[in-house]
Amino acid sequence: MSDVGNSGPARSVMRGVLPSMVLALGGVFHPRILWLMLWPVLLSAAVWGGLLIAFWTETLLALAALLRDWIATATFFVQWDPAGVARFAATVLIVVFIVPLVQFTALLIIGFVAMPAAVNHVAGRRFPGLQRQRGGSLAGSLWNGCVALAGMIFLFLVTLPLWLFPPLWPVIPIGILAWVNQRVLRYDALAEHASAAEMRQIYLEQRFGFYLLGILLALASFVPVFGFFAPALFSLAYTHYALAELEALRGAPIEGVLIASDVGTARIAAAGGRP
Repeated sequence: MSDVGNSGPARSVMRGVLPSMVLALGGVFHPRILWLMLWPVLLSAAVWGGLLIAFWTETLLALAALLRDWIATATFFVQWDPAGVARFAATVLIVVFIVPLVQFTALLIIGFVAMPAAVNHVAGRRFPGLQRQRGGSLAGSLWNGCVALAGMIFLFLVTLPLWLFPPLWPVIPIGILAWVNQRVLRYDALAEHASAAEMRQIYLEQRFGFYLLGILLALASFVPVFGFFAPALFSLAYTHYALAELEALRGAPIEGVLIASDVGTARIAAAGGRP
């Protein structure tokens, strides 16, 4: 039996994710690929940054007032002014929210504009013989992006009660963003080469690896400076990982065919080489 259907977490990390990251790091500095991947991030950051600057005061004051009321209610037994803490918490929350918005917008643009070029770049150099089944499409990518957006909003609403606990503030957006990352990038990485059935199978069998890459991308997005390059790096990493798994899936022997072949070979050998 092929180990493709039994890929565990250890195999995903040792044979899939880490090599994909190394290969992506080696290819991300290709001038054309870097620019295709970088300008969507810069555009997204400019749009959301401009909105944030325009509405910074109003947003900060409104959120701080909301937090101040909640803090005052939660600590009614203590006589103190929570205004300073509320302003600091509001600033942290705005930063926590703006990073996923910038990254998600950049990923959607990358999916439409840059991923086809990135997939061709990786496939042409590493998988030149991989047949293109075109199980995905531009319309499918658009629909997948809409589902990712709806899922992100749904997960945010479901986790709203958890935002009352400040220690969870860094954890919640990382978890949500990890789901969004893998949802968007796995589709775009496989759409050109895999069939629809192959895409579903790889999604299921390699979900740990996809989620791990999504978590790493979410964490990298919050790192100053490096966060601008993270979508480019991880888009290539997803492409390397997904196409390698597709190649392994197609190259894996089918158990029934393998057994029949082995039985036939054994009979020929037993007959002294006569068929």
